[in-house]
Amino acid sequence: MFGGGAACGLRTCCLRPLRSPIEPLLRRSTRSRWPPRRRSSSAAGAAACFASSAGAKQKVIVISGPTGAGKSRLALELAKRLNGEIISADSVQVYRGLDVGSAKPSLRDRKEVQHHLVDILHPSEDYSVGQFFEDARQATKDIIDGGRVPIVSGGTGLYLRWYMYGKPDVPKASPEISSEVYSELADLQKNGDWNAAVQLVVKAGDPKAQHLAANDWYRLRRSLEIIKSSGAPPSAFQIPYDSYKEKFQSNMSDGSQEVTSSVALEEIRSKDLDYDFICFFLSSPRIDLYRSLDLRCEDMLLGNDGILAEARWLLDEGLLPNSNSATRAIGYRQAMEYLMWCRQHEGRTSARDFLAFLSNFQKASRNFAKRQMTWFRNEQIYHWLDASKPLEKVLDCICHAYHDQTGELSVPEALRMKKEISGRREDAELKAYHTKNRHFISREDCSDILDWIRRTQKELVHSPE
Repeated sequence: MFGGGAACGLRTCCLRPLRSPIEPLLRRSTRSRWPPRRRSSSAAGAAACFASSAGAKQKVIVISGPTGAGKSRLALELAKRLNGEIISADSVQVYRGLDVGSAKPSLRDRKEVQHHLVDILHPSEDYSVGQFFEDARQATKDIIDGGRVPIVSGGTGLYLRWYMYGKPDVPKASPEISSEVYSELADLQKNGDWNAAVQLVVKAGDPKAQHLAANDWYRLRRSLEIIKSSGAPPSAFQIPYDSYKEKFQSNMSDGSQEVTSSVALEEIRSKDLDYDFICFFLSSPRIDLYRSLDLRCEDMLLGNDGILAEARWLLDEGLLPNSNSATRAIGYRQAMEYLMWCRQHEGRTSARDFLAFLSNFQKASRNFAKRQMTWFRNEQIYHWLDASKPLEKVLDCICHAYHDQTGELSVPEALRMKKEISGRREDAELKAYHTKNRHFISREDCSDILDWIRRTQKELVHSPE
């Protein structure tokens, strides 16, 4: 798959292999328990590279990129080279049972290299950026204490921003306040009255609550907890990233962009942050990424144990689409909505219905990748890498950056990925882009999935309350 040498690019190696058409089984994923590892001589050697001198900061590698770019596989191969462990910065991989839609590392990969923050929650549980900060920072400390290299990999931008720059000093609610808030919102949540709940929190003192994603009950409760604990809304507390951004912009205003950007980044990285973060953003030309994502969405639907089976399990667990963190995830929301529609029609669905669902899934994935690229384009700490370049060259570049003692990181021109659309031609190609499916083209191509839906969804009609 990934070790194809110079002829193999990162992104093209990450398409999901075809699955055999077997009936899905309920997943019984549990949090992996790892035996303690002895500190080998190679680990000691890697640990020696954490700091160039006494008192220097520990080094942490961060690999991000849009969905489907190949960052998980790159992190795995990098961990093998550097004797590292991987911390997942993916808001969906934390959930047990959501394996296909989150492109979760296989059990084999997770046995070969330890992964942290994967399979730690049931999908009914919410997970916040603040909790990720605590968990990821603890994992980082544990990895360094074990003489290994922390490699953070994922595409959830807010997770990574807080992980590196810190979280706001927001008061933690007492058990009494948490119970009070839960009681105030419980009936509204049970009845699905999101708008009324939002107005309650707005009147309590947080006008920005009306801008929360629909049915994000966790954040709504947290906002009310903060108001009751401090008398102020969440927006009153300064986010550490904002102060770093102001420093960077101040430095940028003092000279040319090319010269001051690297200087500002190095000053922030070396003086203010808790670790020496070495950050890369892995991507590819937008048109190539879109094609890859469309094919990956198809791959996730192959066989009877793909994302539809996982969406079926979520519905059987009593969850509804777009009702919490897990069910808002790209792919799962669309799959759950489609299966709910099928259940309402006693399992009857057509190839046209299925292809419409697939098209929505593909479009949502492309739009998500576009939003990720927009987000990280404004994150100046990242060095952009071209995912289509040979694996070995990309690994060499990152390893060189990790072992470098000068503090002057420069990505070779041949490996750089441009942040912006390169010109009119690429812009025209994006505007004219349309999906070309590989597996699901005709009615006959959809027959196996339609049969599976008829068999499994026919008797699962939910009667209205």
